[in-house]
Amino acid sequence: MAPDTDAEPIAKGTIPTIKQSFRDLFRWRQRVAITNEYGEVATEWQTPEPLQNPVKLFMQLSAKDWLFFIVGLLAWTADAFDFHALSIQTVKLAKYYETSKTNVTTAITLTLLLRSVGAAFFGLAGDKFGRKWPMVINMIVLGLLQIATIYSATFQQFLAVRSLFGLFMGGVYGNAIAMALENCPVNARGLMSGILQQGYSLGYVFAACANLGVGGSTSSWKTVFWIAAGLSIAVGLLRIPFPESQQFLAAKAAGKPKVTPAAFFRETRHMLAKEWR
Repeated sequence: MAPDTDAEPIAKGTIPTIKQSFRDLFRWRQRVAITNEYGEVATEWQTPEPLQNPVKLFMQLSAKDWLFFIVGLLAWTADAFDFHALSIQTVKLAKYYETSKTNVTTAITLTLLLRSVGAAFFGLAGDKFGRKWPMVINMIVLGLLQIATIYSATFQQFLAVRSLFGLFMGGVYGNAIAMALENCPVNARGLMSGILQQGYSLGYVFAACANLGVGGSTSSWKTVFWIAAGLSIAVGLLRIPFPESQQFLAAKAAGKPKVTPAAFFRETRHMLAKEWR
């Protein structure tokens, strides 16, 4: 293995960072910032660690680690099922509400627009109250909103419910990935995070299979939504017996200050002012 050598400092600002990152794409070695015991920072080129056998990485996970990972994966899969239960049934919904497919897809737009708001809200809630109960509430409310969608009598009610759904949909991934990966060994997290991300594709496949299974009648869309509601509520209830995140409990015991919305937006403004130049 070649010895580590000095490198240019990591660039500051958006444009310089883009240029430096683009050039580094064509290098095998990685630019790494190292801080010594005196707080001095130096940048050097380091050779990446060799790839490991994925089977060996799997074997590093204990039974408890696998349980946490599977529940996180199920939450992300259920979230995807909930979302795609609508996107793959636009024709049925357009006929049911006697409107156009374009109007039905407005619900998808509203869901995605409000998803970021929900992600920020539940991310802050996860930092303040822990990973467990925000995720439990999130999944159960998602299931209830699927049921509310079924009982939406008018298209306007349908759009309103799907907007609320977007808020809660955005909160799933952060707490699901925290539950799935916090207990994994550090060197296995890259592999496991890639598998976890495929839960979204898995949710789409399950939703498509459910859609094919219920047939093509106009009202059959409701059956798919009932299945989605059951999955989300089941995952929420399944999360209850599991303990709170050990990382959250350790941070709380150490007296780490909680992140308030005001502090979050203050740090965001500071980051933009510092980096976007």
